[in-house]
Amino acid sequence: MSTNLTWVKSSYSGTEGGNCIEVASCPSAVHVRDSKDKAGPTLAFSPEAWSAFVSFASEAQAARVE
Repeated sequence: MSTNLTWVKSSYSGTEGGNCIEVASCPSAVHVRDSKDKAGPTLAFSPEAWSAFVSFASEAQAARVE
């Protein structure tokens, strides 16, 4: 994994820590890590798999609100 990734913290992350993730994208993969453990392991997904996950999570959240 490249060390030159630009990590972005989730907009749903609070300031108290907790369950937060950071995401970094590049043309061939979307990388995900725990924001509390920046030196720890990361997951990498294809852009297509990440897009499918985000769509699913968004739809699931909308269904919970209804």
